[in-house]
Amino acid sequence: MGEEIQLVGALRLLRGLPPEYTAWLAAVARHVSLPKDHRLFEEGAPADRFWIVDAGEVALDVLVPGDGRLVIETLGRGDVVGLSWLVPPYQWQFGAVCRQPMQAFEFDARAVRAASARDPEFGYAIATRFMAVAAHRLHATRGRLLQARSASGWPAAAGTATVE
Repeated sequence: MGEEIQLVGALRLLRGLPPEYTAWLAAVARHVSLPKDHRLFEEGAPADRFWIVDAGEVALDVLVPGDGRLVIETLGRGDVVGLSWLVPPYQWQFGAVCRQPMQAFEFDARAVRAASARDPEFGYAIATRFMAVAAHRLHATRGRLLQARSASGWPAAAGTATVE
């Protein structure tokens, strides 16, 4: 178990956590290897785990009626796959599929939620880390939307400033 604790504690997202938190997270994690094209989850399914990618790529996608799946973000080494486990109703808001063979640490989200409820300091430490991930993704999405708007020549809505 000592090696698992060190490996989990070395993950970028979890660095700096108190040793007891790292040990607890290592106890509810396992290292997995998944093949290319393996679907991690579907939109609307229960969000009962999350992953931190060690190697490979994962595409987050959304099913667009009549058009199929649209990739909205690609994640790789060090990235978190899965944020929907944090908030009710604990259902995936997107789908995810391995674009390459993937190795990752898979965490039992129900166990992490239960520990967060039992120990608010642990819960706060986890929540702030995951909120930072969410904020980073929102910022990146904003940049992509502005870039797409600029490239397409979409006019600004009445009463809004244009971005140059």
